Amino acid sequence: MRSHPREPTHPAQGRLGRVGVGGAGCGRALVMDEDILTTLKILIIGESGVGKSSLLLRFTDDTFDPDDTISVDFKVKTISVDGNKAKLAIWDTAGQERFRTLTPSYYRGAQGVILVYDVTRRDTFVKLDNWLNELETYCTRNDIVKMLVGNKIDKENRAVDRSEGLKFARKHSMLFIEASAKTCDGVQCAFEELVEKIIQTPGLWESESQNRGVKLSNQEESYGGGACSGYCSML
Repeated sequence: MRSHPREPTHPAQGRLGRVGVGGAGCGRALVMDEDILTTLKILIIGESGVGKSSLLLRFTDDTFDPDDTISVDFKVKTISVDGNKAKLAIWDTAGQERFRTLTPSYYRGAQGVILVYDVTRRDTFVKLDNWLNELETYCTRNDIVKMLVGNKIDKENRAVDRSEGLKFARKHSMLFIEASAKTCDGVQCAFEELVEKIIQTPGLWESESQNRGVKLSNQEESYGGGACSGYCSML
């Protein structure tokens, strides 16, 4: 079992059980499509303008739009986590949240979800409850893994303290990290720690992969320590 949560010591640092380090240097590389353990459906949800597409593009393409005007519907990336390869099919709402047009089909079959708020806009934090309610209403998996991301920590006009995000994540049994799509901090690890937790929950994906004869690596079976340290909080 993971260790009991401990209070963070820095706005962008701290431990809470299994931890991860932010930025592109998390030590888990993009890999080829051979020997894929599983394909995972990942959602990114949250209020408009919190930087969902920016986080996705930073993770998949290592690009950043300073005007935050790019909308992305769907991206695919294959990564290796603790010796196991997973292909991620990542879905972004691409602005649809403005019109509340998200349908049950968007949520159907997802194994992981990233809920994003803007640390400089308290309203986006307050409305997280609405997104959680919608997720619980339409999600088809009770054990879906959730990651809470407080984005835009590069900005000075913070309106939501890190401790508030951590408290909210604890309350709802979510992973938690603060990040910046602009500076790369936390982005890579937000996705990787989410995938790692999913892989450690075989019921989320094994039915899709059991016929492939693929087994978890020895490192994963023994729940070995990760390469990351310092950013990602595991609840």
